[in-house]
Amino acid sequence: MTIDQLAAFFGWAAVINISLLVFSTVALLALRGPITRVHARLFGLNEQDLGRAYFQYLAQFKVATIVVALAPYLALRIIA
Repeated sequence: MTIDQLAAFFGWAAVINISLLVFSTVALLALRGPITRVHARLFGLNEQDLGRAYFQYLAQFKVATIVVALAPYLALRIIA
């Protein structure tokens, strides 16, 4: 596998992950009430705890996307 192929792989991985992150964020913002009610009933949590859990989920997803896909892509673009 060449550096260009690896860069393309990580580039597409970054695009897909960022798209999923944006979709998740928009879905949580637009449908917060229904999603919170479903998750509260499903997991037995109150709504304040779910708000924190959603924020933590989005933050961890963002960090994982940067570390696993975006940083390797940028590093490969720099050395290529």
